[in-house]
Amino acid sequence: MLTITQKWKPEDPLVVGVSADENQSILIEKIKDAAGLHTADYLKSGLIQPPPGRVENVIVPYENQMVRVLCIGLGSRQMMTKTDRRNLWGQAFQQIEAQGVERCSLLLETLIPDGQQYKEWTALLAEAIGLSTYKQGNYKTGSDAVKRLKSLSIFSAQFDQAAMETAVAEGMAYAEGANTARKLVHLPSNILTASELAAQSLKMAERFGFDARILEKEDMENLGMGALLAVNQGSVEPPKLIVLKYQGLEEWGDVTALVGKGITYDTGGYSIKPKTGMPGMKGDMGGAAAVLGAMETIGRIKPEKNVMAVIPSTDNMISGGAFKPDDVITSMSGQTIEVLNTDAEGRLALGDAVTYARSEGADRVIDVATLTGGVVTALGSWMTGAMTNDESFYKQIEKAGQETGEGIWLLPYNDDYKAQVRKSRIADLNNSPTRKAHAIMGGGFVGAFAEGVPWVHLDIAGTFVAESGHALGPEGSTGVMARTIAYYVNH
Repeated sequence: MLTITQKWKPEDPLVVGVSADENQSILIEKIKDAAGLHTADYLKSGLIQPPPGRVENVIVPYENQMVRVLCIGLGSRQMMTKTDRRNLWGQAFQQIEAQGVERCSLLLETLIPDGQQYKEWTALLAEAIGLSTYKQGNYKTGSDAVKRLKSLSIFSAQFDQAAMETAVAEGMAYAEGANTARKLVHLPSNILTASELAAQSLKMAERFGFDARILEKEDMENLGMGALLAVNQGSVEPPKLIVLKYQGLEEWGDVTALVGKGITYDTGGYSIKPKTGMPGMKGDMGGAAAVLGAMETIGRIKPEKNVMAVIPSTDNMISGGAFKPDDVITSMSGQTIEVLNTDAEGRLALGDAVTYARSEGADRVIDVATLTGGVVTALGSWMTGAMTNDESFYKQIEKAGQETGEGIWLLPYNDDYKAQVRKSRIADLNNSPTRKAHAIMGGGFVGAFAEGVPWVHLDIAGTFVAESGHALGPEGSTGVMARTIAYYVNH
C-alpha cells in the first residue's frame, strides 16, 4: 500500500500536517516547494487548525483544476511522545479512509516532527498507517465492500528517497507482524487447528528462509513431553510442536527463544468453563500468534541475532480419554506434575516447550501466553503482566514495550511464590495450588521450567483483544507483544 515517489500526483488528494507550534509561512513554503500548491490564503487565515488527530478538507486551485488537501492536526510537535504521535497518525488515517479516500499522496516533511531524525519518524508513521488501517475479516455472504485506503504515496522535497524507502519497509515490518498475529487470533478454531497453525508456520518459514521443524505426537512421546500430551488427550486433533529458527549470526549461539502458547481452543477440559466463558477461547493461541508475528517482523528486518520460536499447539477438549483432575503426569524435564485443574492447561504446554527450547540451546527465554484470568483482574485490559527471574533482562523487554507503546507491568516472583507451585504431597509440581495470586501462580509454574536461564513471562490475557475500535486498529485481536518482542530482538 505504501510507496515512495519523487513528486506529488495532482490527481491524488494531498495529505499535509498542520502543527500548532510551527510558523505557518514555513508550512506554506514546504507545500509550495514540494507540490507547487499555493495554500497561503487558507493557512494564513488561521481557519485551518485541526485539533490533534483530526482531518480537515480544503479545495485548492492548481493549474486548470481543483485539488483536495487533507490537513491533519498535529498539535504541538514538541509535547508528544512516540506513542502519542503513533496514535495521532493512526486516528487521522482512519478518518481519511472513512471519508472514502482510496488514493492519496503524503508530503513527509509536514508530518514528521524532526528533520534530523526523519528516518526514525518515517518508520513510525508507516507503522501507524499499517496498524490503524487493518480490518478484521468476516465470513458474511453478500456483505458490503469495506472502504479501504488502497494506495498511499509518500514524497519529499528534502529527504533522501532510498533512506525513506528503508524506513517505510521497517515500519511496515512491525505493522505487518502485528497484523499477522491479529489475523491468526481472529480465525475460528474449526479452521485454525494445530495442524493448520503448523502449516501456516511452514509457509512463513519458506517465505523468510527460516529453518523449520514440526514435532508430531510420536516425536513428543519419544521426548517424554507428558505435559503437552496430557492436554491433547481429549482431542481428535493431533498436537504439534512448531519450531522455527532464524540464524542471523555465523554460529548458532546467543539464542533468544520465543515460546508462545498455542491452545487453539480451550473448553477447560473436565474443569469445564461456563457457557459464558467459552466464547473467545479461539484466541487462546494469542501467545503463539504474537511469536509468529514477531518472527515475521524479524524475517523482514533480518537482524544479526539468533532467534528460535517454539509453539506447543493443541486444543483442550473433553472425551473419555481426556486428562482429569488428580492425574499425575511427567513433563519433558522429568518433573512430575499433580493436575488439580485441567483449565490450567496452558502452563503445562509451556513447561514442555520451555524445556525443549533449552535443550535446543536457548540462552534466554521469553514466553507469551493468554495464561490467566487473574492478570485481567489485576491489570485490566491496559497492561500486560510480566514475571522474571532476571530483572536486567526484563528491563530490556520493558523498554521495548515503551518504544512500541505496549505497556508491561512486573509482578513479584520470589521464593514465597515459587514454593506454592511445589506444594504437592505426591508430585514435584502442582498446576493449580491456590486461587490467590492467580496470575503469579500460572507464571510461576512456567518459571519452574526456566530455572538456569534468564526468563521473562508475558501474560497477555487482558491485552490480546480490544473491546472497541481504537487509534491503531479495530475491535478484536490486537497482536499485542508481537512488536515488543520483535523490537527487543532487533535492538
